[in-house]
Amino acid sequence: MRVLLIEDDQRLARLVAQVLRAEHYQIDLAYDGETGLDLLLRGIYDVAVIDWMLPGRDGPGICRMARMHCPATALLLLTARGQIEDKVVGFESGADDYLVKPFAFEELLARVGALSRRFQRSSSAPNELRNGDLVLDLRNRIARRGLRSLDLTPTEWNLLEYLLRNVGQTLSRQQILDYVWSYDHDVQPQLVEVYISYLRRKLNEAGERDLIVTVRGMGYRLEAARA
Repeated sequence: MRVLLIEDDQRLARLVAQVLRAEHYQIDLAYDGETGLDLLLRGIYDVAVIDWMLPGRDGPGICRMARMHCPATALLLLTARGQIEDKVVGFESGADDYLVKPFAFEELLARVGALSRRFQRSSSAPNELRNGDLVLDLRNRIARRGLRSLDLTPTEWNLLEYLLRNVGQTLSRQQILDYVWSYDHDVQPQLVEVYISYLRRKLNEAGERDLIVTVRGMGYRLEAARA
């Protein structure tokens, strides 16, 4: 698997690259935002690990560009910013996961591994998930309800995908946290509520049934489509 690491702290970048290479990842390095973005837009990477603060272009800016042009690349954002407001900004920019500095190399490896597994689909996997008029085209990463396209952020996509894979089942907030935010134990449970609210606004137009049910004290459930 090929990983791009964009980190301006060259000593840290070399250490991280050494750790990843020891696990048989193929690593390319960039020490500034512009160089990193140029490499990333080649579309050859499975995972990109991106520092937030970079010369030339910051991490969230790189994530936004990558989401438009490299939807199949998993994005892990590194930052010293640990507040929930900063995490929301990071996820909204297109990051799939978020790791706060300083971090243990074991956790970094776990997150990169989890992202690679999430983004690698076997040829036997379904090409779409469907519940009534709600459809996720997994191959082309297109979401729609009826004839209406849904413009989802990567986090909203992962949340909706998890709900669709478990139609009719009540999922706890912790289950959703574990799937959507992977190994990020610092993510607060209220972030689930924030993204459920975001997703509801995009799924439901006037007159459409709200498919997401809040189960008080337990979590959320995507209702099965009516026959």
